[in-house]
Amino acid sequence: MKIKLGVFFGGKSVEHEVSIITALQAIENMNKEKYDIVPIYIAKDNKMYCGDFVDDIKQYTNIDNLKRISTQVTLSLKDNKTVLLRTNKKFYENEVYDYIDVAFPIVHGTNVEDGTLQGYLKMFNLPYVGCDVTSSAVGMDKYVSKTILKENNIPVLDCKCYYKNEEVEDIIKSVEENIEYPVIVKPINLGSSIGIVVAKNREELEEAIEDAFTYARKILIEKAIKNLKEVNCSVLGDYEECNASECEELDKTADILSYEDKYISGGKKTGGAKQSMNAGVLKLPANISEELKENIQTLAKETFKILGCTGVIRIDFLIDEDTDNVYVNEVNTIPGCLSFHLWRAAGMEYPELLDKEIELALKRNREENNMVFSFDTNVLEGYANGGLKGGKGKLEL
Repeated sequence: MKIKLGVFFGGKSVEHEVSIITALQAIENMNKEKYDIVPIYIAKDNKMYCGDFVDDIKQYTNIDNLKRISTQVTLSLKDNKTVLLRTNKKFYENEVYDYIDVAFPIVHGTNVEDGTLQGYLKMFNLPYVGCDVTSSAVGMDKYVSKTILKENNIPVLDCKCYYKNEEVEDIIKSVEENIEYPVIVKPINLGSSIGIVVAKNREELEEAIEDAFTYARKILIEKAIKNLKEVNCSVLGDYEECNASECEELDKTADILSYEDKYISGGKKTGGAKQSMNAGVLKLPANISEELKENIQTLAKETFKILGCTGVIRIDFLIDEDTDNVYVNEVNTIPGCLSFHLWRAAGMEYPELLDKEIELALKRNREENNMVFSFDTNVLEGYANGGLKGGKGKLEL
């Protein structure tokens, strides 16, 4: 019997469009003999839609029309199954549209990749692909993840974290006292290079801070490496076993690859979802020594284990070519295009990669279902008899 696979994509995120590309590309490469695929598009208002057109990339040029010709749904439980209920037509309201056995979140950014969607799916005891709630949340927060990794002796650049309620002038003063120019300013929880700016002086820093705060309440500022090489490596597995992919190098002239560099210019030149990024900005494999490659792969696997990841992630590394020091830069818990190109370079085709991710989701769900999450207790009986008022009703933990 085929697995009914619900593929969730979109969401209330500035990386909404990238998610659509990643998801539709993955659907195209899923084994249709193994899976009965149910595409589930999450609009920017967080409403979910299914239908015959949500897996057609051309329909996303007119989202309003796509929503009009699709079926709005919501998740529910019925007869111990996770079902999709119709919600947008009164005559069919609460009628079952379909059911799903496994969820595959292919989402990027705040409000979806950060543990929000994972927690929602977990409430239905639905096996879901990828990192769990905790590792998703930690991986999304650049400062929290760096702090945890540093505590576990993984090399990261020193950084400072600032909140939106702080005065910009105070932030600038703190940066100039603790970090030398140039510096990098980043929203704490975004990917795809959105809001990331290199500032070489006070004027640029002020502008970068104000821009970053339009995307997040917290920002991270760290020293920029002047003679920089950037290398990415993916990891696949879980807490028991994981493997590292081939490494790729970002071949660029700009200080930071922008959102447009990664996705828009690449889409115009290479056909959009057919490529994971603009091929002109990547070297695969990376132009690094075998020793350095092995070091990066080892650090990638250690990072994966420390953060408790599952499925496929991508870790971005910074190499200071003046010192040969290597630093973990960012963790992408649901990488763009699921980093399939890195695994293809390592000898694994995309359909096999997707199969392995789904198998890991089912394994985790089986293990969790064998754990104890509740037990019989008479605590409430005591409160029912004694009431909630007074000293007798005081709960001590």
